[in-house]
Amino acid sequence: MSPSRHGTPTFYTVREVAAVLRVDPATIYRAIREDNFPAVRVRNRYVVPVAAVEQLALDATVSGRCIDTATTPIPRPREPNPDSRQRQLTSRTGEASSAIGGQEWAR
Repeated sequence: MSPSRHGTPTFYTVREVAAVLRVDPATIYRAIREDNFPAVRVRNRYVVPVAAVEQLALDATVSGRCIDTATTPIPRPREPNPDSRQRQLTSRTGEASSAIGGQEWAR
């Protein structure tokens, strides 16, 4: 487990999630690759937020039904508007050039 500042884990490894859910790690990897299970990819390694596993358990408990990760929508952050991202970059570039006497960075 990957501990946070307070000693409680923030992420599980795929093997740890598989142990918690009592399934084979290959099942978790397959679900992640099919975009049916929440995970974070760091280079060639996946980690799963502890909160996501806890939320699955809570959803199953509250609903009293079987939760299927393939059919249950995974909450995802809203995609930023590409135009607003460009405006942010442009304004930051302007701030940076003002900070160095109005000159643009050489590339």
